[in-house]
Amino acid sequence: MIQNLKEIYEGQARQERYETSKALFQFKMSEGSPVRAHVIKMMGYIQTLEKFGFSLKDELATDFILQSLPDSFNQFVPNFNMNEINKTLPQLLGMLRTAEINLKKVGPKPVLMVRKGKKKGKSTAKSKGDGKTKTDGKEALKPKKGIKKDGKCFHCGKTGHWKRNCPHTPTRSQESKNE
Repeated sequence: MIQNLKEIYEGQARQERYETSKALFQFKMSEGSPVRAHVIKMMGYIQTLEKFGFSLKDELATDFILQSLPDSFNQFVPNFNMNEINKTLPQLLGMLRTAEINLKKVGPKPVLMVRKGKKKGKSTAKSKGDGKTKTDGKEALKPKKGIKKDGKCFHCGKTGHWKRNCPHTPTRSQESKNE
């Protein structure tokens, strides 16, 4: 009868152990949440595994806890590994709470956000500081309303053409003949 009971409940215990270990290995602390609640929950998972006969050494349990911490504890983890190797889980909890208080005093570091996508706004000209502007290549090549031909020629002063098209301006071949 005892043998039958073991066979029946052994499968359930294995499933519970699997679910508990999965929860422990995948448990991550979210940024800004209290470290005390996180570590106590992880310690609960570790104690549950010990009840199923799957005990973790303190060093491995400490590694699981340290790996589950968010990026704000990035400075704490190497310092702990270098200086405090043999600490119990309650001692680790105390150290993490102290580190959390220190992080709140210092405050978050400013973050530069870069957004990928199209530029907003009408103007794409960028000022260089010397009065000149630089535009995108395609916009610089397209005239807005066409070329106006009613301006005065700077060479002869007549309207309808510009200096480069002026019939009174000698061409280069004429200039070389005159010399």
